[in-house]
Amino acid sequence: MDERRDDEQERPEDGEQQSPRPSQPGFGPPGSLPGRLSGGGGDQGANPFEELFGSLFGGNLPPDFPAGAFPGGLPGGMPPGLPGFGGTPLDPQQMGQVLAQLQRFLAGSGDSPVNWDLARDIARKAASGEGDPSPGAADRRAVEDALRVAELWLDGVTELAAAGSSTESWSRADWIERTMPVWTRLVEPVATTVSAAMAEALTSQAPPELAAMIGPASGMLRQVGGGIFGMQLGQAVGALSGEVLCSTDIGLPLAPAGRAALLPANLAAFADGLEIPLDEVRRYIALREAAHARLFAQVPWLRSHLVGAVEAFARGIRVDVERISEAARDVDPANPESLQEALSSGVFEPENTPEQKVALERLESTLALVEGWVDHVVDAAARRALPHAPALRETMRRRRASGGPAEHALGVLVGLELRPRRAREAAALWALLEERGGREARDSVWQHPDLLPTAEDLAAAEGFVARSTGGSEGQPEGDAMDAALAQLLDDEAAGGERGDGGEPASEEDEGPEGPSAR
Repeated sequence: MDERRDDEQERPEDGEQQSPRPSQPGFGPPGSLPGRLSGGGGDQGANPFEELFGSLFGGNLPPDFPAGAFPGGLPGGMPPGLPGFGGTPLDPQQMGQVLAQLQRFLAGSGDSPVNWDLARDIARKAASGEGDPSPGAADRRAVEDALRVAELWLDGVTELAAAGSSTESWSRADWIERTMPVWTRLVEPVATTVSAAMAEALTSQAPPELAAMIGPASGMLRQVGGGIFGMQLGQAVGALSGEVLCSTDIGLPLAPAGRAALLPANLAAFADGLEIPLDEVRRYIALREAAHARLFAQVPWLRSHLVGAVEAFARGIRVDVERISEAARDVDPANPESLQEALSSGVFEPENTPEQKVALERLESTLALVEGWVDHVVDAAARRALPHAPALRETMRRRRASGGPAEHALGVLVGLELRPRRAREAAALWALLEERGGREARDSVWQHPDLLPTAEDLAAAEGFVARSTGGSEGQPEGDAMDAALAQLLDDEAAGGERGDGGEPASEEDEGPEGPSAR
């Protein structure tokens, strides 16, 4: 296998376009979703806090801001039509609409740093912008049949049992509602960190005589920040809802456990440009959905492992408050250009922390392994029944390599590239492991997170496969894997009986994924 450095991105095939890695931490200006999500080129390196601070100091929203939210501007920018501003007489109905929108924007979100009601409303409006038909009876029957057949086909290519998931057909609005709880877990750590940095910068910059006055205003600032984050999230999730084909399309388990779902309207739009029958496309995507569902159901630690890695990355975001304060001291309130210079200087860009690097490597490696395993088993099942299986496989690979729906959305929201950069290498590793040790050896790797290949293993699959199957020591195939798993289970059993000092381990000693979770 061709070896490459861990940090080397997957090279796109001929005709593909490499998507630039999103800047961190991801909360870019509202309306600035990059690439395909915004329908334009977008600025991938946009300052993530520029619009946030610009909004607070009276900046205007970009022209592509969702219709119906703050006509003409946002708090700090006066809406058109007010007496004394341009000579336009007051329209009571328009004024009522502006005040209602302002109230919705500043609605309290409790202890959350994100206005989730606003996020949900904006996402649903974005999803319905070009029509969001509810799946009809024919759609539901076709999806149910495709997922049922997919389970039968997968039975012949994997040792992992069917998940027993309910089969559902979702509209885009359904996808938004079903996945919002997971978005909450992913986004709140970022919003919390950014809000705290804003408050700390404001407090440290204020003169002593004004510091006491900031406390009562902190609630309003938190509401404004929550509204801005809510707008950003709503736009990203709403745009993403128009591209996803199934509940697991981005590689993360966004849907509630026990559900397998396809989005018929998005599937039809996706199939239109492929010159492949819609029924065949539907069956192929159903195979991918069912394969993901099996993996997340039969590997109980995997769901929390993936989501926990995203949370850990978000919690690792650090903002240099002192640098922000220094830049604020140089800003002349009477000179808007000085504020613009401060905002464009990179002062609000967060620092890369060691914790983030560890979480990112863990997440990208696991996502590559998940995508590679799904790619491998789906291809094995589809080639037996679908004439266009090779073409569909390459289409999905190119879709991922050129920047799939997850990469842009999560790049904006969390500052994280979720594209599994080495998925092709992972698929090759799974294929080689099956060739040398059979399906049991391949699927048994998922029994414990410590058995998973590392980033280095993806670049040197032969060595990993030899160690896993006992090929280098002449052991019977699979014995090395069984021995490694037995040792891990013995270590866990011993760790559960005693703590570091010989005392019984308490529940606090265990993380959310168990005592050996990474």
